[in-house]
Amino acid sequence: MADLDEHPRLFISNFLSIDECKELEFIHKSCSTVGYRPNVFSTTLSHLIATNSSHLIIPFIPIRERLKDKLEEFFGCEYELFIEFTGLISWTKGSSIGWHSDDNRPYLKQRDYAAVCYLNCYETDFSGGLFHFLDGEPTSIMPMAGDVVMYTADQRNIHSVDEIIDGERLTLTLWFSRDSSHDEDAKLISLLSQNLLHDKMADSSLPWPASSSMYWFSVEQASEQQLGFNICWARLQVLGYDICLSQDVDCDSDVSELLIKPVRLVRGNEMLEQEFVNILHVLQVVHFYRWKASTLQTREVNIDKKITKLSEMQKQKINGLKSVVLNDAGLVARVFCRFPSEEIVCIHFDWKGIVAAVKAWEDYTSTLIKQIHFLLPYWTTHQSMYNVQVGE
Repeated sequence: MADLDEHPRLFISNFLSIDECKELEFIHKSCSTVGYRPNVFSTTLSHLIATNSSHLIIPFIPIRERLKDKLEEFFGCEYELFIEFTGLISWTKGSSIGWHSDDNRPYLKQRDYAAVCYLNCYETDFSGGLFHFLDGEPTSIMPMAGDVVMYTADQRNIHSVDEIIDGERLTLTLWFSRDSSHDEDAKLISLLSQNLLHDKMADSSLPWPASSSMYWFSVEQASEQQLGFNICWARLQVLGYDICLSQDVDCDSDVSELLIKPVRLVRGNEMLEQEFVNILHVLQVVHFYRWKASTLQTREVNIDKKITKLSEMQKQKINGLKSVVLNDAGLVARVFCRFPSEEIVCIHFDWKGIVAAVKAWEDYTSTLIKQIHFLLPYWTTHQSMYNVQVGE
């Protein structure tokens, strides 16, 4: 126990199920924005609320509870902690973290503990990205989906992350504080109350994009005037999809305007006639399909007249659009590299699966919307986000 006193930390294998990991991956890859440092992308709970995807908070709730309970039990601080931050963070080629502790910046002094859940696997989904503690045991961690590491956010647990060589390393990260003024729940409940009780879109499952700058990736990460790409389009591109604008829009339009235009999904020379409300809508459906492809019922799906061949004019428009939203194709390839696991998904593509995924996604979001409307009154009363069983 001496080492525990010097370097208090806990590593648990298989803390999350594979399906929990896949669900959070679906949320992140269809909702993320450019992150706080180069080649990093993030999805926060406040961002989900702001983009009319409040219902996607629901899958986080039981995981947050389990993490907090386990951390408090292990470190002997029951009923002392507040969750200060919850976020999905992914690291792509070239990103790394040098030796540091999580409270080494003055504005982060409130952080007392951290929990990092790994959502995908080293050498399967990415290479590089090993986690290291400066001293103590375990010294190094090889990220595997479902594993979690918990530690004190102070100088006793200085750590680093190796540079990502290829692929995308995905984590769910939570920070905890004893300072109630940094309680994330109170802030999120306030945002939820404003959006769900007063927003005319509160019962809609359709996402609405944030500022286009939040989705624009460039080497400098400073301006949409620089060469770079919109990460929503890029995530579809690396999976083999294109987008065709439903309306006749000038491709010289501001990217912010393009983000909110209706679109259709394209693969190769074929296009699904169904119209999606915007790029985030189709992105959520495509990543839902990636998550649920093996369970979708496609036998009765009829795609006659739903799939059409692209005209030459449509191909020209798609290429014109890509010149605006993906104007540095080489950078897309370097950042969102196709690791072998991505190739497997592309091989099993099926339009019937996409059509089935549209309906399944609608059912999934409808269920979550009902849940969050049920839970919000309890959360508001207690100023805490937690599971509530029917009948309590």
